[in-house]
Amino acid sequence: MAITMQNFGLTWTDIDGTPRAAAVSYDKTSAERRQGQLVAGGCTDVEVVETKPGELPQARG
Repeated sequence: MAITMQNFGLTWTDIDGTPRAAAVSYDKTSAERRQGQLVAGGCTDVEVVETKPGELPQARG
């Protein structure tokens, strides 16, 4: 059975209204953990997005 690697990134809006995107890729568990940290820190529109290997999400804005 082949193992399929999935990569995830994050996009969010800082508490000052600046759109941001993660500069690293995460596995699903780590991305969800980071999502929780961002929300707890007051960030809004925090979204986990699937990315292709070597690709990073773009900040919305």
